[in-house]
Amino acid sequence: MLENELRQLFPMEERMTMVRKAQVYSAAIKLVKMKLDVWDNEFKLTSSHNPIHHVESRIKTPESTAAKLERQGQPVRMDRLEEYVHDLAGVRVVCRYINDVYQIANLLNNSDLEVIKIRDYIQDPKPNGYRSYHIVLRVPVELSDSRPSVPVEVQIRTIAMGT
Repeated sequence: MLENELRQLFPMEERMTMVRKAQVYSAAIKLVKMKLDVWDNEFKLTSSHNPIHHVESRIKTPESTAAKLERQGQPVRMDRLEEYVHDLAGVRVVCRYINDVYQIANLLNNSDLEVIKIRDYIQDPKPNGYRSYHIVLRVPVELSDSRPSVPVEVQIRTIAMGT
């Protein structure tokens, strides 16, 4: 499926680059989820309340990525991805209560990962009523021959805030 979507949306010379980038973004997601998993296990052992209900993740599809670039008036090219699409890799942390959202946000803000951007749609909801806390982190991925850093957007929300 990924290969067919890539074939239709991106020029041939960029397809392999995108597949390689997807590997890096997938690794970055795993690193963020590992950090969250460590905290989740810690809360289970040391606290009567665990702020993490569950964690989900995804890599944005090539179709969705191309649509986002087009909405921003950008050509659908690899060299535009990192500048204009910061949510290629996404992690969603679902919490029970709003205080839990901010507890997890604080942990991420004070972690060893660089914070690129924060958008608090809980304090300042979108006009359509959307509420969630978004934090974009720069995550270094150690490969055998390089150490690229890529953005991962973490969305933190309560169960009641929906998807």
